[in-house]
Amino acid sequence: MIFSREYIGYLARHTVKQLIDAKVIQTAKPKAVEERVYGGLLEELSLEDRINEEVRVILDAYQDEMQRTGASYFEMFKKVKTELARKYKAVL
Repeated sequence: MIFSREYIGYLARHTVKQLIDAKVIQTAKPKAVEERVYGGLLEELSLEDRINEEVRVILDAYQDEMQRTGASYFEMFKKVKTELARKYKAVL
């Protein structure tokens, strides 16, 4: 993941505080809202890690064919990752 869990916690707290201060949301339990925002952020930010792992599994399966055809691992990684991001409707 590109961010530490501590930083994601900071982002969640800051986001909730800004939303409350701007009167976009009202809540009697800001800590509960922070936890939900933290969970959402964590899930979204870890999506890229899960996609990268799936790409590695796919490319491992085609490793022999890629060597035989001279395909670049880096270029294939980018192409497969783009396709999986499109499949999962992820913005990376």
